[in-house]
Amino acid sequence: MSSEQNFKKSKVAKVAKKGLFRIVFSRTGIMLLLILIQLGIFIMIPYYLNAYTTYIYGAFRAVSLLVLIHIINSKGNPAFKMTWTLCVLVFPVVGSLFYLFVQFQIGTRFLKARLAELKIETDPYMQQDQEIVEAIWASKSANAHLSYFLSHQVGFPTYRNTAVKYFPLGEDKFASMVQELKKAKKFIFMEYFIVEEGYMWETILDILKEKAAEGVEVRFMYDGMCAISMLPYDYPELIRSYGIQCKMSNKITPFLSTSQNNRDHRKICVIDGKVAYTGGVNLGDEYINRKVRFGHWKDTAVMLKGDAVQSFTMMFLQMWNIEARKPEDYRKYLTPKVKGLRRELGYVIPYADSPYDDENVGEEVYFHILNHAKKYVHIMTPYLILDNEMITTLTRVAKCGIEVIIIMPHIPDKWYAFAVAKTYYKELIESGVQIYEYTPGFVHAKVFVSDDDTATVGSINLDYRSLYLHFECGVFIYNNSEVDKVERDFQQTLAKSHKVTLMEVKKQTLATKISGQVLRLIAPLM
Repeated sequence: MSSEQNFKKSKVAKVAKKGLFRIVFSRTGIMLLLILIQLGIFIMIPYYLNAYTTYIYGAFRAVSLLVLIHIINSKGNPAFKMTWTLCVLVFPVVGSLFYLFVQFQIGTRFLKARLAELKIETDPYMQQDQEIVEAIWASKSANAHLSYFLSHQVGFPTYRNTAVKYFPLGEDKFASMVQELKKAKKFIFMEYFIVEEGYMWETILDILKEKAAEGVEVRFMYDGMCAISMLPYDYPELIRSYGIQCKMSNKITPFLSTSQNNRDHRKICVIDGKVAYTGGVNLGDEYINRKVRFGHWKDTAVMLKGDAVQSFTMMFLQMWNIEARKPEDYRKYLTPKVKGLRRELGYVIPYADSPYDDENVGEEVYFHILNHAKKYVHIMTPYLILDNEMITTLTRVAKCGIEVIIIMPHIPDKWYAFAVAKTYYKELIESGVQIYEYTPGFVHAKVFVSDDDTATVGSINLDYRSLYLHFECGVFIYNNSEVDKVERDFQQTLAKSHKVTLMEVKKQTLATKISGQVLRLIAPLM
């Protein structure tokens, strides 16, 4: 039986088990199991440990108190602290044990240490050109500060000599990527959050097979969450049979490690060290509107050509080598440097965000754009689940007379996320933030654009998962002509969107209001 026949057979079996698997091994399943354990403990205590009840409850209260003291005094966002505090108070046994389980993970400590090692390995290939630093200081000192932060704190330099092309739709990015993949001569690196069978993936896979047969080094990596609902767990074996190196990042191993909550949400494609893509577009037919799920799918991406591609090469290799046993020869994959200086291309800073580096890089970039805007900040995001710092910044900027507009989906993909998002509408609108919903369907774009000269496009949503828990990436663009195209696309999207009014917010159904307010209590853990 061929590899493809085995794959199809395993897929049939997988579909039959899919529903049960998703329930049992989801975060919801884990929480339900823990609650049942707590109920069992409370039932067991009176019947079997009656003589020791006072001591047992006293021990539980003491542990809960110590956990609460640790939570309050620990480093971290207050929203997470509040949610954990609520869990401990409502479920004193399970809440405390679950918190301790999350905090004392050997696996997460290993990942943190390993990523630090990989950063040291790639540092020689991520050095900041001081002439560029001096130039950006002369151009805009505020952006020089951001450049310093990204370079010195997390190791992502600022580049010039990099052409940027913005894609306002997933199908635009797909068409370009197909053409560039066909030109590959040396290597192809691809890292995606979602891969799903269909026209888009099959088209790309056929090209990868051809390139691998030609001797091009092809490495393909996707997030392990795909093994739950999209691809068989052994799918990498099928891909390897085509001569393609393949890995699942962060494999799903139920109940064993909270590191599985830190998904690889990045979307990266690097070709020969000369071309790189990133944005919100995954490898599935809905992203290019060949399959309709939530109306028209509005997504965005960017392509880089030039010096800045090297950062995406190193980002990929860092993730690829987390479990590697032999050192990587990074010199094989360096980007050829462009000679001379093309001033019209402005400045480009590719950046990544990790849940293990104690820096909220994606949110810092968003804060930077908001805090230094003079005329407007225009935002597209599929989710709006905000921490206090982001709410404060958005409302303050709007109150200062700067135009802040957020485009959200009108047809959501997750009802619960949309219900939580609506709990922020009233406060934001009253402060002057304008909220629109894209009436044709679903916005999956992650875009900030400001003042006709600054933009960022990437994989980072405005929610806790992207800003705190996931591996993410993006590109900060300054003084490049493509910023005008980002703003033009925003305006065209705005023209197809409906402005949300305070009256509409007040007329939300009682069920929507209550569900959103309740879910907001646990938003940091959703």
